[in-house]
Amino acid sequence: MKKNLGWSIVLLSVSVFGGLATAQGPVANISAQKHPDLAEAQHHIIQAHEKVKEAQTANKEELGGHAEKAADLLV
Repeated sequence: MKKNLGWSIVLLSVSVFGGLATAQGPVANISAQKHPDLAEAQHHIIQAHEKVKEAQTANKEELGGHAEKAADLLV
């Protein structure tokens, strides 16, 4: 019984923290001076994530979960 409760707590914790991680957008943390191409690519990822979120807001439930999946992949 205690073992099952322990696993339930672990699963709940993972679910909560996983949800928080996906709720945040991509982070710009690449130095443009050191890696200009990677910084530019990261900038495009952030823009794409913003566009997906805009589409989600504008179309509400009409995207069938595809926008959420795309946003998750961009984080």
